[in-house]
This record gives sequence, C-alpha cells and structure tokens, in this order.
Amino acid sequence: MSDAFARYPSLAGKVVYVTGGASGIGAEIVTAFAAQGARVGFVDLDAESSAALCAANPGVTHEICDLRDIAALRIAFASLKSRIGPADVLVNNAARDDRHSWTEVTPEYWDDRMDTNLKHQFFAIQAVAPDMVERGGGSIINMGSNSWFEAGGGFPAYATAKAAVHGLTRTMARDLGKHRIRVNAVVPGWIMTERQKTLWAKPEALEAHRKRQCLPDLIDPVYVARMVLFLASDDAAMCTANSYMVEAGSI
Repeated sequence: MSDAFARYPSLAGKVVYVTGGASGIGAEIVTAFAAQGARVGFVDLDAESSAALCAANPGVTHEICDLRDIAALRIAFASLKSRIGPADVLVNNAARDDRHSWTEVTPEYWDDRMDTNLKHQFFAIQAVAPDMVERGGGSIINMGSNSWFEAGGGFPAYATAKAAVHGLTRTMARDLGKHRIRVNAVVPGWIMTERQKTLWAKPEALEAHRKRQCLPDLIDPVYVARMVLFLASDDAAMCTANSYMVEAGSI
C-alpha cells in the first residue's frame, strides 16, 4: 500500500465480498482491501485472472461464478461464507460496458444487459444482508456510472441499468438503515483500466474527454478503490443513501 494513501484501522479483519474482482477496478478494490488487513473473497467468471490475483495477494480467496445465474451467485456466496465468514462489506462491482446501437438492441440483449449490470446487485444484497442484520450493521457499496449523468450515447441498455443502480441504492438504504447497514453508490467516470485502454481510449477520444473534466489527469482505478475503502470504513459511519463521484469533474 502506498504511504500516500490512508489506512483505516476499522477495516482490519473485516470480511469483504467483491463481485467482478478479477480485473480492472474490481482487482484494485480487492488489492486495496487486502492491504488494509481485511479478509477478502471475490467472485468472477475469469478463472485465469482470478488465480493470478489471489497469487499476488496471499489470503485472498475467490469463487468462479457467472453472476447472471442467481442460483450460482448464491452458491458462490455461501462458499465464501464457509471459508472466510459472513460479509461485513459487500462491493457490487461487476459490470460490462459493451457498446451497442439502440437500433440493434433485441429483447434478449436487453435482458442480458440487465442481468449483467443490475440484477445481480440486488440478489447479492439479498444474500448477505440477513447476516448483516443479525450482526447489527454492515456496508454495501454499489458501483454506478456517470454515463447517464453525462447523457452518454452508444450503450443505452448499459446506461439504463447503471441509472437503476442509484434507485436500488436509495431504496435499500431506507430498508436496511434501521439495522445500521449503510448502502451507497460509487460513481466512476472514465477509468483507465486495461480494458478501456485496449478498446476505446484512442488519442482523439482521450483529448475530448480531458476537455470535459475539470481536472486534467486521467483517472487510475486505484482512486475508485480508495473511495470504496472510505465508504466501507467506520470513518463513513454516517454516510448512506448517497452517490460518491470519482470522475475528475467531468459532468
């Protein structure tokens, strides 16, 4: 962990579940929690990247799971619980921002995008919240997106699903708040993961994006992870039902 970043004593020993943890923002989140001394388990479909991340972070564990399959999600979370204990923190990170034209979206594709980017977030909450209720608290962090804030085009099903994440966050914060379970959303801008660099971060696109941001620097995934750590920690004990932007002022 960089000496420039904060350490949160309240995270040491906490049990953290992360969805989509094998690469990109998810891998940064897993690594950041592990560096805080948390007990981390993640789920992902990518077996090779999952194994590599665990090898780089001794003590971190994982389950291979297609989160579109809710029965498989429940089994994976039950396995994590048996290995590292019930979750104190859930990070609903998994998503895919594949580009698509509104003219070509079929009902089947629409449903798949909802399954990929939204549905599993609710059922992950449903899976872990009973243990949080029993233990008297917890932190749930849903990954949103500023794509719909910016009225971004080229992925209408994705943007719709991500907009719904904010509604899910607000309503679950109300339902779970009486149990001292906090529910927040982290809202990344354009984060420079390897996937983004490979597929879409072309020079002309980056130049235009820098002009939309207030800050001139491109955003590394580590800064999303740092916001997630804060919201999971006791430092954020009175933060719930809100969205926290990590987008360099690009709205």
